[in-house]
Amino acid sequence: MLLAGCAPLAPIPPGALAFGVLGDVPYSAAEVEKLDRLIDEMNAQALEFVLHVGDIGHSTLAQACSDEWLEKRKAQFARIRHRFILLPGDNEWSDCARHGIDPMARLRKWRELFCDTPREYCEHARWEAGGRVFVALNVPGSNNNLRHPEHAPRMAAVFAELDAAAKLAEEREGLVILLHANPFFFPRLRDGYGELKDRLRSLSARMPGRVMLIHGDTHIYRDDEPLPGLRRVEAWGSPFVGWLRASIGSGALRVEPGP
Repeated sequence: MLLAGCAPLAPIPPGALAFGVLGDVPYSAAEVEKLDRLIDEMNAQALEFVLHVGDIGHSTLAQACSDEWLEKRKAQFARIRHRFILLPGDNEWSDCARHGIDPMARLRKWRELFCDTPREYCEHARWEAGGRVFVALNVPGSNNNLRHPEHAPRMAAVFAELDAAAKLAEEREGLVILLHANPFFFPRLRDGYGELKDRLRSLSARMPGRVMLIHGDTHIYRDDEPLPGLRRVEAWGSPFVGWLRASIGSGALRVEPGP
């Protein structure tokens, strides 16, 4: 799997649209340097946009909970010449409670730094590309912050955004759902992703083979089908600093590990 990340990428097929995906980096000074080189690689590609699915710092010692670390990552991401979409990961906000830091204060800071508009749940986004509807949602790891009172209103906003995207996608070639969490990781008695998985199961039954989930969180590259009709892709994560190139052409969405 690691060797696959070193293979050179083939040219993008004529007429295809390509985008980049990465997540769960950087977690250290060494990974910051590797990320700079990765940004150079992506900048050399003809990409429609680049997506980072969240966790832009390590949770240990509250690294990702600090203003300084987030501000440095914002400056680093500004080097990406393509349109850039960033999702909040649990390390940046919900897990900060482990260090006695208010998670909602951290989410507000994240929004201040990375949102273009001041609206509520400004991290949610929806757009179209390559005949597909893309929807980016704030669903973090660590069981989706289930025990915090913010969970219910946030997930209501998530489902409203997802329903709107799905309705539009029925008239398009497909739906691509983007979030940080791996909702299929470690079943719990109180599953913070239960309702989300029910929605994914229902959507995949309605549009079999036309729904894709892209996420991070557990740091293992996957391209599989965790539910019937649902294609799931997980991005690389620390300690491997890599990216995925996805291309849409001839009605298909192909995913390749980056060089």
